[in-house]
Amino acid sequence: MPRFLFASDSFKGTISSERAAELLSEAAREVFPGAEVRGIEVADGGEGTVDAVVAATGGTLRSVEVAGPLGKATRATYGLLDGGRAIMEMAAASGLPLLELDERDPRRTSTYGTGQLIMDALDRGVRDISLAIGGSATNDGGMGCARALGVRFLDDEGNELAGTGSDLARVSSIDLSGMDARVAKTAFHVMCDVTNPLLGERGATHVFGPQKGATPEVVDELERGMENYARALQTAFPGFDAMAPGTGAAGGLGAGARAFLSAEMLPGIECVLDLVGFDALLAGCDLCVTGEGHADSQSAHGKVVSGVARRCQAAGVPCVAVVGGMNADACELLDVGVDALVPTVIDVSTLEDVLAHAEKNYLLAARRLFALLKLGQGL
Repeated sequence: MPRFLFASDSFKGTISSERAAELLSEAAREVFPGAEVRGIEVADGGEGTVDAVVAATGGTLRSVEVAGPLGKATRATYGLLDGGRAIMEMAAASGLPLLELDERDPRRTSTYGTGQLIMDALDRGVRDISLAIGGSATNDGGMGCARALGVRFLDDEGNELAGTGSDLARVSSIDLSGMDARVAKTAFHVMCDVTNPLLGERGATHVFGPQKGATPEVVDELERGMENYARALQTAFPGFDAMAPGTGAAGGLGAGARAFLSAEMLPGIECVLDLVGFDALLAGCDLCVTGEGHADSQSAHGKVVSGVARRCQAAGVPCVAVVGGMNADACELLDVGVDALVPTVIDVSTLEDVLAHAEKNYLLAARRLFALLKLGQGL
């Protein structure tokens, strides 16, 4: 009997990663009774990553009260995994969705709550932390996060700063003496899919600041502050490179993570696949099925489908992607390990109709896939 592994991204707003695996399993067993099937939830480091990894690994969710982007108390959830590991999304504590539209101002926001999540994990004996840093409301260079871990940022009179975006220009020195000693004994993995540097036209402030409420004048103000902050980082950490890829992620939290946490920067999907033990699950399989809601030119670059496909290609396991829809650019996936693309939509329909019948269309596509596999087996 064949062995199948199902590892699909969610179809935003219609089918979850878990439900996709259930539908694939149903179709596979209809065509191949007795087949060995295994489905796991996966994500690419964006929203839902913690839930997917916890579900796939049998971990537990922990809810903690932390400071939100503007300092107001909020509850944030992260995942505790076996082996003294944890996974968290900075957006849970410091994310843009936590703010109303009129509250967005990267001069006032801070990543302090993200640091509190890290501290809570350290208090529970965690010594390996994976941190997804998408969706931030901040542009503080990671100062808030570092402050929660015991770092002090001082102005030229020796006064401690709060660590918000507006403080970037006032940082004169960085005091590392009070940093929690457990940080140095902990491995940090940052899920980062952007290559933007900390400074410049492609940097944290210019590219992402406007999304967080910064006007052109505020962008210029914050950029000058970030340049000052980068100099302070270079003094505290000789060899720090403000133009290194990924340092501009999450309003400069990428830079802070590299400097203060000695973090390893990884593509989100690669980190997730490692956390769920994907390679071990793939071993001995006859086919892996992955997928996403819409396959296009971005799908081959750091998304779930391309990440899964590359692992399959390396292991010599065929990989098929069942996708909600696709355009011609999706064929780039055929160059990174996807052997075939199976769209779920089979007739001319309105978007509303497609979304309303997403599960039915997905199950039909899964049945077509396994019927073709059986035909090929017979040939």
